[in-house]
Amino acid sequence: MIEQFHKQSFFWDYLLNFDATLKQCGDLSQLWYREFYLELTMGRKIQFPIEMSMPWILADHILESIKQPMIEYVFYPMDLYNDAAMHALLVFRKQFLYDEIEAEVNLCFDQLVFKLSDKIFTHFKCLAACMLLDKRYRSECHMNGIKVVFPSANRYDSLLKQRHIQLLGRSIDLTFLLTQRLTLSFKKSLETAIQRFESVNITGVIELQCLLEVNRLTHELLSSYLILDNFESIISEVNHSVSSALGRITLHIFWELTYDFLPHYCYNGSTNRFVKTQQPHVNETRREKMIREIPDVQLYGTRELNQAYDIVNNLYRGFVGVQHFRTMTRLLGYQGIAVVIQEMLKVVKNLLDKTIREFVEKLRTCMPKQCKLPRSDYGSPAILQYYLHQLHEIIHYPTLQDVFHCFRELGNAILFFLMIEQSLSQEEIKDLLQAAPFQNLIPRPYAKEGESLEAKIRRLEAKYAAMSLVNIIKKLGTEKQGKLVEESDLLTRERLCIGLTTFEVMLDRIRSFLLDDPIWTNNPSSAISSNISPLSNIDDTHDFHRIWSALQFIYCLPTRHENDMNVEQLYGEGLNFAGCTIIRLLNEHRKFETYDFTYHLFKINRSDQKEDEVKNVSLPTFTERIRKFQILNQQIFACLNKYLCHTTTDEIPVEQVKCLTPMTLQTIQSSIPIYQHNRLPGTTSEC
Repeated sequence: MIEQFHKQSFFWDYLLNFDATLKQCGDLSQLWYREFYLELTMGRKIQFPIEMSMPWILADHILESIKQPMIEYVFYPMDLYNDAAMHALLVFRKQFLYDEIEAEVNLCFDQLVFKLSDKIFTHFKCLAACMLLDKRYRSECHMNGIKVVFPSANRYDSLLKQRHIQLLGRSIDLTFLLTQRLTLSFKKSLETAIQRFESVNITGVIELQCLLEVNRLTHELLSSYLILDNFESIISEVNHSVSSALGRITLHIFWELTYDFLPHYCYNGSTNRFVKTQQPHVNETRREKMIREIPDVQLYGTRELNQAYDIVNNLYRGFVGVQHFRTMTRLLGYQGIAVVIQEMLKVVKNLLDKTIREFVEKLRTCMPKQCKLPRSDYGSPAILQYYLHQLHEIIHYPTLQDVFHCFRELGNAILFFLMIEQSLSQEEIKDLLQAAPFQNLIPRPYAKEGESLEAKIRRLEAKYAAMSLVNIIKKLGTEKQGKLVEESDLLTRERLCIGLTTFEVMLDRIRSFLLDDPIWTNNPSSAISSNISPLSNIDDTHDFHRIWSALQFIYCLPTRHENDMNVEQLYGEGLNFAGCTIIRLLNEHRKFETYDFTYHLFKINRSDQKEDEVKNVSLPTFTERIRKFQILNQQIFACLNKYLCHTTTDEIPVEQVKCLTPMTLQTIQSSIPIYQHNRLPGTTSEC
């Protein structure tokens, strides 16, 4: 019994001093002290690295562990530092030990926050990238060996809500530190996206838009837990557009449009796309070097997601089409579009005032003084031979390719204005449709026979009156906010009613460039700038439409060899757009369609149906090309007339027409004596 009593009474001292016993049992400070192992190194090591610290080993294991639920316990090992610091101060009473622990805590906690923020950013970016990726495409990628795994649920929400962590007597706001690190991660990702765009051609806008959308959705997901900076503010800071209208994106878009898109791309109207010419006329554009090694987290999150998105983006790298212009419209916004268009107009003015103007002056000297439209009696072979002889000098003009190249640049610029106008209209229509419910714009309901349409509309207006943004702001907001929302509502409604168009304004600006230069207007046969009758000499060749007829005759000629590239492959339809736009703005399109050389030859050949070969020029092939270009010109004129219909009606001179009343029976009878007085001799009135 005494032995049993001793065994039971052994724990009485610990029970009586339960507070100290509990502290000793919970004291894990010995897991940090490593002096015994330092002595084993015989002085070769003064201090162990942080990777050999037990708290860091445990925390790093949790971060790298496959078991996701353990992530919420990542800060539990940090409590070892509290025990070690208390032991150093209260037991060892050594200040240098505490200083060493404090220094290691600072380093270890910084590394832990850095690694944790990187893990959180990667998780949410993968989640955003998978959400934006099409499900069917994701399954197809899995079938082709690219396993795009949707991120599993993780317990980051408890960490993102953690505001107070007690460490060495200090209270640390974890969300504030994570917010700082995540903001830097967003800036690095956006910097990488813009740098990649600056190192590629204009087709890189699709990839840039994808990267921005993934980062935007990642920011939206994280904003539900943390108070992050506004995403547009982060983009503006990285894009260098905070205090400047020309951000990096806008500047690179303009650079690529001016030095690569205009001189190197050919437009195809059937596909509505621009493709790069196979024979560039100028040297390749220099760009920033592509970054070779980029962490996956700065793109789409993982290597598999990068491959999946790269396959999608590669589909848009071989051409410039509607998708690229829509993306440019979204990226630039109204301010960027205004800046780019203003600079592009300077490029157009420079082409018209210098390069094209010089070529037109030289081509005018190469044109014959008169070039008639031969009669159909001669036959189409003879007419073709006549034009080949008359236009011999301009056909063999030494720098004719430079002429076509300059017109191609002008045509591509005009097509750019047209594409931006169409894309901008679609974006505005989408904005108007989305804003309609908040402006009390209700679609007209269907009314059965006997039902009152006005009563139905009034009921719908009363039903959706709570969604009217103007009334809500006036009721709940300040007076200044009420005025602002009224102005915004008025601007949106006017934009819907007026139907503003940018392309019409661009055409008017180009028309002013042409009319300001005497080479386009001040010539004897021009009916626009002079008071000479429009019925001028049709054989004169000074008008621009006659020069363009000669150029059209040249590019309608078939190639001599099968492997030779034709004009469509070398310059595209931008060449035709340039010529037809100048002709239409000079109001010479009727003359061009009437007096064009190729059109006249085509009409004659259509009647005689001859298939001769004149000077190695096959007449059927030549007329077939004329027919195709005639259809193309008609389409271009129709497109231009759609935008110029408002401006051209004001320029038509008003004709003074006098309306005469019809003759009555009384006036006829009163006029009989006059005719009787002037009748021929030997005739009677019955006659």
